[in-house]
Amino acid sequence: MPTIGTLHELQTVLGYQFHDTNLLQRALTHSSHAHEQRTGEDNEQLEFLGDAVLGFVVSDSLCRQYPTFTEGELSKLKGFFVSSANLVRYAEQLDLGRYLHLGKGEEKTGGRRKQALLVDALEAILGAMYLDSGLDAPRSIIDRLVGPQVAEIGMPAGQFTDFKTALQEWLQSKGIEPCLYTLASEAGPAHQKLFTVQVELGGDIIAQGIGLTKRAAEQAAAKQAFEDLKRNGRRDIQEINSTRVL
Repeated sequence: MPTIGTLHELQTVLGYQFHDTNLLQRALTHSSHAHEQRTGEDNEQLEFLGDAVLGFVVSDSLCRQYPTFTEGELSKLKGFFVSSANLVRYAEQLDLGRYLHLGKGEEKTGGRRKQALLVDALEAILGAMYLDSGLDAPRSIIDRLVGPQVAEIGMPAGQFTDFKTALQEWLQSKGIEPCLYTLASEAGPAHQKLFTVQVELGGDIIAQGIGLTKRAAEQAAAKQAFEDLKRNGRRDIQEINSTRVL
C-alpha cells in the first residue's frame, strides 16, 4: 500500500499555502474516487482551467524571451513544453502520485504512476492556485518548473554541461547499453531552426529536448534523461533491464 501524503506536505513541496484547502483537495481527486464517494467533486474542471493558465504563462514567457520568433515557432515550442510527455516529469518531481485520491480500481491498476493522472493533477493544482489567489501563484511554480527549460532553448551547446557524456558514463556504471539520439523534427527558417531530439533507451523514448541547434537539443534531451534516471534510478533501471534481450 503506498504511503499517502498529506495536504500540508504537498503545500510545503509546492511552496504555496492555500487559503482554501478544499480547492487543493478537489484538485487531487480523480473522478473514480468522486464517483465512489458520490460527491461529484473531481478535478476535471480545475484541470481545464489549469491547462489554460499553463498555456498562457508559457506563451507569455516565450514571447518575452524570444521576441523574434514567429507564431509558428512559438506554437511549436509551447506545444513541446505543455505536452504530457514533458509535464509528467514535473509531476513526478513533485511526487504528486502520493497525494492523489483514487477509486479502488485506479488504485489497484497503478493509478499513482499513470502519466495521464499525474499530468491532470498538476494542471488541476495550477487551476486551484489560480482560483485561490490569482495568476501570480501558478506563475511562480510554472516559472520554477518550466522556466529553466524555456531558457535553455537559446543556449549554445557549449554552454551546457556535457550531459551526453555524463549520461553515457552513468548508464555504463549501471551496466546498461548506451542510449540512442534521434532527430525527431526540425522546423523554421534556415537562420532560426528549431530542432527536437529524442533519447531512446531500451526501445523506449525516455526524454526529448529542443534547441536552436541539433547539438543543443541533444544536450537538452540528455540533461532531461540524466536527471530523470538519477531521480528514479532503481525503479527505471529494473524496468530497462527487464526489457533487454539477453
